Amino acid sequence: MKRFPRIAILSSLIASAVLLGACGKHDNEPAPAAAPPAAGTAAPAPVPSATAPAPATTAPAPAPAASAAPASSGTSATAPAPDGAFRIDGVELGDAVGASHKISKAKTVFAPTGKAIYASVATSGKTDGATLAARWTYLEGQGQQVSTISQSIATDGPATTTFKVQNPNPWPAGKYKVEISLDGKPVTSRTFEVKAS
Repeated sequence: MKRFPRIAILSSLIASAVLLGACGKHDNEPAPAAAPPAAGTAAPAPVPSATAPAPATTAPAPAPAASAAPASSGTSATAPAPDGAFRIDGVELGDAVGASHKISKAKTVFAPTGKAIYASVATSGKTDGATLAARWTYLEGQGQQVSTISQSIATDGPATTTFKVQNPNPWPAGKYKVEISLDGKPVTSRTFEVKAS
């Protein structure tokens, strides 16, 4: 009878190890390896391979209110859409979001010790299945893709989709960009910076 409890405990430990080993195996792309620096130049700190995307979330937006221009810098390739057509209205960056998936306080400069950076994408119009994607890039040196996250959404009015990128280690200082695409076509981007205060 003493043998059964030992086997059960050993089996539980093995199953736990297998499950924990599978955590994070759903990431689509490994982080690219950094190229060796040229002689006489300082290499930027590489983006850690442990940087992981978090799932994107979408929430219907409350009734529209007067909106201010986004606090972050970026570009937009959005052409005027016909009334009722699905479109991206704006993107804000921050380090926290509220219950409505909107950025609590928009910012373009983040501390290296911050664990997460959010991109909140405001949309309007109707769609039965559009795909929004956020491609996060570290712009220093040769440029390095940090993460790509996509989310399929269906909505019949204003909505907010939030993309989150996390780093358990300090973020390397430098300039970054998040590019938002709609159904595979880049629509807008925002640049931001990580630096010590």
